[in-house]
Amino acid sequence: MTARFTGKTVLVTGAGSGIGRAVALAFGAEGASVVAAGRTTASLDETVALIEKEGGSAAAVTVDVTRSEEVRTLVRRTIEHFGSLDVAVNNAGVFRGGAPIADLPEEDWRTLLDINVTGVLLSLQAEVAQMRDQPTGGAIVNIASNLGAHSRTQGLAGYIATKAAVSALTRAAALDHIADGIRINAVSPGPSATTMSLRPGETDADRAVRMKDAVPLGRVSSTAEIAAAVLYLASPDAASVVGSDLVIDGGASA
Repeated sequence: MTARFTGKTVLVTGAGSGIGRAVALAFGAEGASVVAAGRTTASLDETVALIEKEGGSAAAVTVDVTRSEEVRTLVRRTIEHFGSLDVAVNNAGVFRGGAPIADLPEEDWRTLLDINVTGVLLSLQAEVAQMRDQPTGGAIVNIASNLGAHSRTQGLAGYIATKAAVSALTRAAALDHIADGIRINAVSPGPSATTMSLRPGETDADRAVRMKDAVPLGRVSSTAEIAAAVLYLASPDAASVVGSDLVIDGGASA
């Protein structure tokens, strides 16, 4: 394992489980000080404990990304903990679906917009405000989805619309702030080894059988594989990568 992020501070939202936790652990393993952010204290504490168990440094901060004051406080507490904000990964998101758009509950639509889109916008604003005042700038990776700008499916119009918005917002923000020394990119996962890709009542084994035909690769992506893509985009290896949207979906949207 390399130590590409030694001396760097990384903020990860939605870090209490799934892809967010995998990303936080991967940064911790490569030397970063990690702020694990999200709504649930217990799950964030578990992420911090896993990082510290491997000799890393981490802190947990609870936040509601739909509230601008809380997001600004999150960035301020990141600086208080570790002195800088070098990388931010905006992973917090929710999934709602299962009905045609004509039957999509308004409450679900507003929840999707608030968390998946406004939450990313508010996070970007707070993170950029800090990074552009730092001599070293920073890197931001937003977590979108292969459902959105890259592919569509029935019954998920609300989720698809919000994740397409994340892809577009990422590219626009990248153009706005590269002159500030901030690189902004996105990762768009497809079906991955998280509960979000499980259908109601489906087991991991059931999903594995379904994925053999549903995805060209024949399986879901591991959270570690998605985390590896995030770390690449945040690393010096991607120094000239600006406004990209890296799809990790086993060929599902090829």
